[in-house]
Amino acid sequence: MKFYPEEKNVGSWDRGARLIVGPVLVLVGIAAALGTIALAPVLIAISLVVGAILTVTGLTQKCPMNRLFGINTYKGEPSTKDAETEPTERPA
Repeated sequence: MKFYPEEKNVGSWDRGARLIVGPVLVLVGIAAALGTIALAPVLIAISLVVGAILTVTGLTQKCPMNRLFGINTYKGEPSTKDAETEPTERPA
């Protein structure tokens, strides 16, 4: 199976965790920036950036870090490119 960058590689529990933790971190960063929560400016920036990345990768189901480390938690249908590159078995 060849891996193309546009393939989904985030699924199942991984996606769910990203879609919960990501927005929570963004909200914490916003609340801290508004002064509701006391956090250092560096922690506010980290919270906003990490939260945004987790949210986007959860929504798109594509994560460059997963691709870099060869992790694939997506269990959906293979893409059409996979079907074109892999030969199919024919019944005898």
